[in-house]
Amino acid sequence: MKNQATQIVTRFLKAVQTGDQATLAAALHDGITWNQPGNNAFSGVKRSKTDVFQMVGGMFSLTEDTMRLTNIKVVAENGNEIACLLHWTAARPTGEVLDVDNIDVYTVKDGQIVNAQVFSADIDQENRFWVR
Repeated sequence: MKNQATQIVTRFLKAVQTGDQATLAAALHDGITWNQPGNNAFSGVKRSKTDVFQMVGGMFSLTEDTMRLTNIKVVAENGNEIACLLHWTAARPTGEVLDVDNIDVYTVKDGQIVNAQVFSADIDQENRFWVR
């Protein structure tokens, strides 16, 4: 049986795939800390749910809504910390393509995600794609 943190993160990731905004909003704590890797327009620490939604909105805008979480490869648990191997794709109107694996580590407390640490398998590709 999956623990509660795994269930919350899995539900969150499925909502990312389907665009279920209500589930996404419910899963993230208002004061979430989200650390996005790299040296690009979206890198750095976000300190609220609003900041996270603004970052993701910017990503969808830049890719004209082509960004997709195409595969949830692994979801592994250690108490309230959940590590996920995810595959993302996106394309920009100018022809650049993003095709990358990330490892996200989520911390769940009181039924919500309070922290997200994102690791990229190809940070150079992400920096080129997301520009500064």
